[in-house]
Amino acid sequence: MSVFPATAASRAADRGAAAAGGRAGPRGQRAAYLFIAPLGLGFAVFYFWPLLQTFYFSFTEFGAFGGHTFIGTDNYIRVVKDVTVWQALGNTLVYSLIGLTALPIALVVAALLNRRGLRGVALYRALYFVPFVTLPVAVGLVWNWLYNGDFGLLNDILSRFGADRHYWVSDPSTAVYAIGTVMVWSTTGYYLIIFMAGIKEIPRDYYEAAELDGAGALRRFFTITLPLLSPTLFFASVICMINSLQTFDLIYIMMAEKNPAIGDTQSVVGLFYKWAFIENAQGAAAALAFLLMLLIAALTYLQFRLQRRWVHYE
Repeated sequence: MSVFPATAASRAADRGAAAAGGRAGPRGQRAAYLFIAPLGLGFAVFYFWPLLQTFYFSFTEFGAFGGHTFIGTDNYIRVVKDVTVWQALGNTLVYSLIGLTALPIALVVAALLNRRGLRGVALYRALYFVPFVTLPVAVGLVWNWLYNGDFGLLNDILSRFGADRHYWVSDPSTAVYAIGTVMVWSTTGYYLIIFMAGIKEIPRDYYEAAELDGAGALRRFFTITLPLLSPTLFFASVICMINSLQTFDLIYIMMAEKNPAIGDTQSVVGLFYKWAFIENAQGAAAALAFLLMLLIAALTYLQFRLQRRWVHYE
């Protein structure tokens, strides 16, 4: 529609365009549905249907040789009363809080790498991103060697400063934080790439105008970069929270079966694996998985509610 005062000809043209759009609407809608059909089908088959099955199986008990019987809410009662569930939930929340520290680290590094005139940015970006694309098995094995209490590199470095050797992943007081550190190390590169892309979308005119007004680098970061990058930061925080709540593979690799700290590091997904595939308690495991899904949905909803207070959209 024209931005100038409407004339009879322009109004007629607008009505004609609207009428034409109305006639083309159904065809456009059919085309849109056709394009999203493969994704919708995949979502229904691989996400929605398993969700319904998990919900149904959470009310059943499986036999040792297959088959299942309906037992009502017994599985949910077991989950609520089981002490190990609450311990695993506490560990998972700690992992989530530690995992969120990857965001400010990635944000600061992204701001530093986006400085004008900096050379080797592509190399730095690749080096930070390599841990994220490395298999968790390899990451866990390498960090187990670094954390080793007898010949680990970390203890070797600390011993040069007079510190005693420590069994980082065997001590219940440090095991969760040791694993959380590896999580931050392996995911920072992913958020770094996201933040660097977001910072590049901020017009350089804002920084140049602030620099002419005498604003320093720190002032420009807090008054320009951080507010305009808040939508990207919000997206990364949601993804980080969801991934942290589902952490399993790294813990499984780093914690041996007879590790004395295995109970103090077990996540909710790790407990689900134990119940479903070791103790043959698939019904209780399904109830635990469904409650974890509800927890993730609740925390994600809370993040979406709170984003209205700090996310600034242009």
